[in-house]
Amino acid sequence: MSEKLRNLVAEELSQPVDPRVAAMAEAIAAQHGTASRAVLFYGSCLREKKVDGLMLDFYLIVSNYDEAYDKRWLAKANALIPPNVFPFQHDGLAAKYAVLSEADFHRLNGPETRNVSVWARFAQPSRIAWAPDESARARAIDAVSRAAPTLLAAAGRQDGEEPLDWWRRAFALTYSAELRAERKGRSGSVVDADADRYRRFSGPAIAAISPSASGGQWRRRRAEGKMLSVIRLAKASATYAGGAEYIVWKINRHAGTSIELTPWQKRHPLLAAISLVPRLLRSGAIR
Repeated sequence: MSEKLRNLVAEELSQPVDPRVAAMAEAIAAQHGTASRAVLFYGSCLREKKVDGLMLDFYLIVSNYDEAYDKRWLAKANALIPPNVFPFQHDGLAAKYAVLSEADFHRLNGPETRNVSVWARFAQPSRIAWAPDESARARAIDAVSRAAPTLLAAAGRQDGEEPLDWWRRAFALTYSAELRAERKGRSGSVVDADADRYRRFSGPAIAAISPSASGGQWRRRRAEGKMLSVIRLAKASATYAGGAEYIVWKINRHAGTSIELTPWQKRHPLLAAISLVPRLLRSGAIR
């Protein structure tokens, strides 16, 4: 691991967050007791520095799934198709949080997985909003430090490509490998919103790319990623109260649509999640 890149990641992860975000992170950790190892804050609310009226995004990192849950089936579901995702409210703010074990968080930030969902997110800015001790914080930093080299290596660098263009193209590829509800060009705006940050990270991240890392495989990544997105939507309907309403809210916010759920869809969230996918794909609301 590149020490220079790790230092950049550690500095970024350690930047303070809004006190309400920190309080929510602590409350999320308390839901899972001594299994909680870190709560990371990321996503559009962090980029835009807004929390009121929006859905905050967190990852809860736990020691292991069996200790994190009272219900055995939730532990099994988290291990089989990580992560589990839950809604959360605290002090007037709304959030969702995804649960990963320390081992899965480390693995899913690295090149050993074709799935983009974790390393694509943590190649972007994030914060450790809560951690119980320095050991847990260090493990989170180590895992996140793997994300940016994994992203850039997976995209591969084109001849003469400037670093910021490499980042933009890499994020665009990851968006194509999931069911995403963002307008066209969103992947580029992620970079342009904090171009100086990506310039600082470019050299160390490129230097940290493993010689054995290889790009390509994007046709396979897209097929597997979109199928996994559908499976996760279906699973979320069992673990996420109001999951169908949240999915529609997020699509409307990011894609500029005005989709409304029928009473039947609200009563049957699993079937609603599955039945919405073909319609959303046809309309272009998700890609």
